[in-house]
Amino acid sequence: MSNPFLSIIIPAHNEAERLPPTLEKIDAFLKKQDYGAEVLVIENGSSDETLQIAQSFVERMPNLRVYHEEARGKGLAIKRGMLEADGDYRFLCDADLSMPIEQVNRFLPPAMEEVDVAIGSREVAGAKRYNEPAYRHFVGRIFNAMVRWLVLPGLQDTQCGFKCFSAEVAEAVFPLQTLDGMSFDAEVLFIARRMGYQIREVPIDWYFDPDSRVRLVQDSLRMGFDLLTIRWRALQGKYEP
Repeated sequence: MSNPFLSIIIPAHNEAERLPPTLEKIDAFLKKQDYGAEVLVIENGSSDETLQIAQSFVERMPNLRVYHEEARGKGLAIKRGMLEADGDYRFLCDADLSMPIEQVNRFLPPAMEEVDVAIGSREVAGAKRYNEPAYRHFVGRIFNAMVRWLVLPGLQDTQCGFKCFSAEVAEAVFPLQTLDGMSFDAEVLFIARRMGYQIREVPIDWYFDPDSRVRLVQDSLRMGFDLLTIRWRALQGKYEP
């Protein structure tokens, strides 16, 4: 059997409330597409019924696979999903589905040819933000300025939770990922760029979720430290294939 065209990878930590409607929307969308697709839910470290709920969808979604990781960490879940996936293109999708799933086709051929890495952007021309408090946008821009200065010059929005990697890139980059937390985005994009892969920003419609799991001050400080860690590990040769 040939590989599916698309793999959608959903990290899920304590997502018992948000996961069911997300899976229903993704399932309905994929049934209308003319390409083959699979969905991978990577549940990690949940204290609620996220795992059981995800598993309950398998019977109605035969293209769904569910994995369990004991440890917490979004980066850990994404790494597992990217390396378990079989799709020609592997799309990271946050469980809150703050980008309408229909926009996934913007990241894929034929809309985008020769995809290495395509990342959802809330900052480039054509992008739209809805309902985001001004203070969160301000803090996000400060952090992105740090990202551009330290590791990824030129990219306007590295932290949006929707990203697409070709199978070739995923299988080259993710084995070298070392960060298990929220800063994995910056690390894997840094590795991909060092390997010579092209990264493109895709304008999306993005809807702020007031139930966001991001802890504004604590997570920003941790991620700032992680950016320095990326630079240090690069100097140590940790990202060499």
